[in-house]
Amino acid sequence: MPGCLRLKCWPLGSTRKGLFLVNASEIFPNSQRDVDSRFDIEEPSEEFFKAQEQELFDAPRCALIVLVTDHTMRSGVDTDRLTAELLSEADFKVDGVVEVTKRRSEIRKAIETGVAGGVDLVLTVGGTGVGPRDHTPEVTRDLLDKNVPGIAQALRASGLACGAVDACTSRGIAGVSGSTVIVNLAASRAAIRDGMATLPPLVHHLIDQLRRASMDV
Repeated sequence: MPGCLRLKCWPLGSTRKGLFLVNASEIFPNSQRDVDSRFDIEEPSEEFFKAQEQELFDAPRCALIVLVTDHTMRSGVDTDRLTAELLSEADFKVDGVVEVTKRRSEIRKAIETGVAGGVDLVLTVGGTGVGPRDHTPEVTRDLLDKNVPGIAQALRASGLACGAVDACTSRGIAGVSGSTVIVNLAASRAAIRDGMATLPPLVHHLIDQLRRASMDV
């Protein structure tokens, strides 16, 4: 019978199993209506999604600076301050500066801290030369999900044009790990200044792509 439930029962005082029919609406009189009302939710409008997307794009873009130094050959004082100021001028919120030695384990841990913390950009400074203790590109490569060679090429080209020798001979690389962009810069003040003149529009473009992709998941 439509709309009925078949229930097993044992009448009082009897050991014999029996069957009887009851109308489901008598047991659950509001069940269908409750289910219908529970799922009667209006779909968000296109304007709502656009507002959400705009809010995501307008959120602060956070950066972590990883300063890779050789204490016997420091690149100069105030490198961290210069980098932080240039990042701020490029509309980044600097979450912090981590100074590490050129040991692979320290560089890796510092970069991973930024990626795990969800910053938009990890900018490493130093360790991109050809010396036996320069390991920043190798450590970075191991952490990347996607390599973006065009950024490193642009940094070397602009370094050559402005005469920043360590910038144009840098082995630095750039790419994406999770939702974080990672870029290696050479450590001289000229390389930092020139790099930060070239880098912002490229990195902001990648961050836009990553944020848009996070909404499509």
